[in-house]
Amino acid sequence: MKKLIFALSIIFSLLACNQHQIGYTGKDLTGKATLMRNKQADESKLILNVDENWKLYEGRSVDAIDLSKPVAQGEGKGEFVLHAKRSYRSYFQLVTPTGTAVIAERLLPMEGGYNFRDLGGVKAADGRFVKWGEVFRTGDWAHLTESDLQYLNSLSLASVVDFRTEEERQQEPSKKIDQAKVYNLTIAPGNLSVSSLSDVVRLPKERLDTMMMDLNRALLTDKESINQYRTFFRLLQNKESLPLAFHCSAGKDRTGMAAALFLFALGVDEDVVLQDYMQSQIFLADKYKKYIDQYPNLEPLLTVKPEYLQSGIVYMKKEFGTVENYLKNVLKVDTAKMKKMYLY
Repeated sequence: MKKLIFALSIIFSLLACNQHQIGYTGKDLTGKATLMRNKQADESKLILNVDENWKLYEGRSVDAIDLSKPVAQGEGKGEFVLHAKRSYRSYFQLVTPTGTAVIAERLLPMEGGYNFRDLGGVKAADGRFVKWGEVFRTGDWAHLTESDLQYLNSLSLASVVDFRTEEERQQEPSKKIDQAKVYNLTIAPGNLSVSSLSDVVRLPKERLDTMMMDLNRALLTDKESINQYRTFFRLLQNKESLPLAFHCSAGKDRTGMAAALFLFALGVDEDVVLQDYMQSQIFLADKYKKYIDQYPNLEPLLTVKPEYLQSGIVYMKKEFGTVENYLKNVLKVDTAKMKKMYLY
């Protein structure tokens, strides 16, 4: 009997040691843990705001996170250097006595690209989280370095969606990665071309603000835009197309609307969708600063403002009652399937 009790105690001890599963449990830790890359030091840094013991586990994919041995551990808040820049992406499971969460760098460390972001980790209204490593929103791929391409190859992308016009593609051809299939889904509402941009340089900022709001509504009403977003969602609803990245030139307007529609399809609250949208204001600041300094009136074309995206949201609610109705009735999105595919 003593041997049996001893054996059972060992089994229960082992079970207790392996009770953590990859994902999100217990207390919401997403606002208390951030992974950032210090460009100057070229290293990844974990910023924690917790008051308890913690352990961090790592993997080349979320499913491959190794829970047998932590790569870092400690107690309480602080900043912790994880490692120098690598040629591949890592995902981490944070474990505390009260909760667990999957975390990764939201902004991809591109040397020749701007606004490359993982849409994972966003919290939906039902308390679930968008899966990491499945869908990426980015800026253009024209100036990526060999190091960038090596990193992007580590994502095992199956699909890259390009919303730019043919004129844009010819002027700045995208760099390619090995395995991904490229889908050219041209969106040019109002037939706005690269050459026509020279006509707007002299317009006042207020007029350009109005133009950007009109553009965001046009993305949802223009027949060709609708067709391209439908194709985009067909790809998203096909597991064979994943992981998937999508982009335009800056990754803020055509891409910004696509990202918002994707998050809305997963039941993410409007204020959270807007927070993601406004991140482009930060991540594109360096790219366009010299142009805005020289031509301040062009700022609306080179940044994002809440009212731009909200103009599209207001249109969907006014005409269809809810954004979800627009997604279902116009873009033919199966939101139940999307949530099953993309939420932890």
